Amino acid sequence: MALIRSVRGFNPVFGNDCFLAETAVVIGDVVMGNECSIWYGAVLRGDVNSIRIGNRVNIQDGAVLHTLYQKSVVEIGNNVTIAHNAVVHGAKIADNVLIGIGAIVLDHAEIGENSIIAAGSIVLTGTKIEPGSIYAGNPARRIKDVNEEQAKTMIEGIANNYKMYSDWYK
Repeated sequence: MALIRSVRGFNPVFGNDCFLAETAVVIGDVVMGNECSIWYGAVLRGDVNSIRIGNRVNIQDGAVLHTLYQKSVVEIGNNVTIAHNAVVHGAKIADNVLIGIGAIVLDHAEIGENSIIAAGSIVLTGTKIEPGSIYAGNPARRIKDVNEEQAKTMIEGIANNYKMYSDWYK
């Protein structure tokens, strides 16, 4: 069973039909929607401020979500993928977003809906990502618009696959 821990009087809250891998860690002020999956080695540390997660969000192996004490929160919309070893620190992520493998999204960044942050990219503090965009690099810069195929296979497809994968473990 995942490590689920209260801290400072806050208890994590989970929606219906969620999967938490045995080595996932969820601490403190974390509220998660329905049909989410938190994978092996992922850490959601709501000890210093809140983490809010919508429905059908998958947070893959080794990802870390954290905040700044009294200065930033994590807000994740619906149908979002946080890929392997990504870091989301005090940022807001809208609906239908893919945060790529090893990407870093820093405090007060805002990722617009239907967007992709490419693997290994670093989204600097306070950056506003336009909806429907692909950003890549260090620092992340706008590369192009998300096309229909990318929206279907990368954003929607990966989210659907992770819902299916999590069902295998239940």
